[in-house]
Amino acid sequence: MELIAKGVYYSDLNAQIKKLAAKPCEIDVKQVCGHRYIGCGLKSHTQLRVFGTLGNDSACYMDGATLEVFGNAQDGIANTMNDGKLIIHGSCGDIIGYAMRGGEMFIKNYAGYRVGIHMKEYYEKIPKIVIGSKAGDFLGEYMAGGRIVVLGLGLQNGEDAAGRFFGTGMHGGKMFIRGSVNEALMGKEVAQQDLDEDDKAFLEQTIADYAAYFGTDTSEIKIDEFRKYQPTSARPYGEMYVGE
Repeated sequence: MELIAKGVYYSDLNAQIKKLAAKPCEIDVKQVCGHRYIGCGLKSHTQLRVFGTLGNDSACYMDGATLEVFGNAQDGIANTMNDGKLIIHGSCGDIIGYAMRGGEMFIKNYAGYRVGIHMKEYYEKIPKIVIGSKAGDFLGEYMAGGRIVVLGLGLQNGEDAAGRFFGTGMHGGKMFIRGSVNEALMGKEVAQQDLDEDDKAFLEQTIADYAAYFGTDTSEIKIDEFRKYQPTSARPYGEMYVGE
């Protein structure tokens, strides 16, 4: 099924998508130009392909659908996403994956500030965000669970794979970063740790998935080039709220 977004108000477009998605289907939405909330709450039987620029807060609360974007995405993508797969053949804006609690997101190029803020996990529900190039400041801020992977592809000499203050307030989950970072400016709540065998297997599968989704040659990536960052405490600010 095919929808044309040009000239259609965002709420009207989403009403059309939800009507089609009431039963198993594949939907192509073309000429998208910042239309918001696309894919919000969609279930696992829906495959949605978007051509253009995905608007703010799209894929929020998505619950199992597959959303593939042939273009860039704006801010707040995958807010509180519960399950499913989001594949973006471009770059993303800020605060993507806010409070994300399941599913996975692959971004071909770069992502903005505060990626994965408040991301969490619960037993087998471990959300994952994979960024092909680099991320902005405050990566993984207040992160309570899940996995963030930065592949560091295409960086210039002297360019960091993650911005300042990554891991600030982080109290759960893991970040894997390939490429240089300024550890002097990272969050005080995290520390670099050695990769274990489970980490290596996870990274190998993640790299293979990225290559398959985007048709990208990832042969330059070596597992031992990644550094793992985890919180040093599950309650980094606990003492701030305890009286004498």
